[in-house]
Amino acid sequence: MKFLDEAKVYIKSGDGGAGAVSFRREKFIEFGGPDGGDGGRGGDVWVEVVNGLNTLIDFRFQQHFKASIGQHGMGKTRTGAKGSDVVLKVPVGTQIFEEDNETLIVDLTKEGQRFRLAAGGNGGFGNAYFKSSTNQAPTHANPGLAGEEKTIWLRLKLIADAGLVGLPNAGKSTFLATVTRARPKIANYPFTTLHPNLGVATIDGREFVLADIPGLIEGAHEGVGIGDRFLGHVERTRVLLHLVSAQEEKVGQAYKTVKAELNAYGGGLTDKREIVALSQIDVLDEKELKKKAKELEKACGRPPLLLSAAAHIGMTEALRALRDVIVDASEGGETALPDRSMPIEELEDGDDRL
Repeated sequence: MKFLDEAKVYIKSGDGGAGAVSFRREKFIEFGGPDGGDGGRGGDVWVEVVNGLNTLIDFRFQQHFKASIGQHGMGKTRTGAKGSDVVLKVPVGTQIFEEDNETLIVDLTKEGQRFRLAAGGNGGFGNAYFKSSTNQAPTHANPGLAGEEKTIWLRLKLIADAGLVGLPNAGKSTFLATVTRARPKIANYPFTTLHPNLGVATIDGREFVLADIPGLIEGAHEGVGIGDRFLGHVERTRVLLHLVSAQEEKVGQAYKTVKAELNAYGGGLTDKREIVALSQIDVLDEKELKKKAKELEKACGRPPLLLSAAAHIGMTEALRALRDVIVDASEGGETALPDRSMPIEELEDGDDRL
């Protein structure tokens, strides 16, 4: 499945149906009086979070969404039917912005969450509504009100408990593939990973979600390389696993390069809890390993974990370290995975129209 984390779409709710001008017609009743019904309300445009999605790719092929108009009123004071709603189905972690791509409308973080983006127009009153003591036979009715139309931006920030960061070819995708069932593309060249990948890891009976994002290089926050567009996907994580490849000539500098890019990006990444690991250690002899581990410890201020996904060295220790931080950071001592059993309340935009 192709990955898309941003999309621009046009939405329009349905216009309200027109009220009817009608008079009662019955045998032997010459002046039956007005009986024109009201028009139906236009359909709404909703956004809903559904399970099983992790991309906005569907919005590449359809960018216009219009709800149907309300049915016109009819005689015998029959009200027109409400127009059909349109529902935009999005993955967990989707944010909706105004056309300026800066003003946040809603942040959708729970499966089943719904939000009304555009309310349908009210139906017009039929002539029966206007009957009064001074106007027994009104001959006019109201047209329906127009629906709302707007252009919005959808931006996806994946929901994960832990994020993998590091330079290209630091072994992030290999780590993800080893500890989860995810199958990211793995190859021995930079920028093999071109979009984020998610996987669910299990350790000692507990599950948590890992996110692997494309590698960062110096200047990423200014758009160099793949740039920082994917860093938003680790903003919501509770902890970062910072992998530094043992194949780097200067592991301390490699660590500082990525750390500087995280600090330059902001978004809460500067203060996010971090576990540092020296990866791909199977390529080093014992003497070189001690030297690079000491160099990395000096750069990050604490002893790094020693990992090799290919040789399955240190994987359990890394998963337990991640789990401990996630459990410690989450409320009530539970993992940060969403509670699927909790009822999801529907969010509306405060529109009071009937």
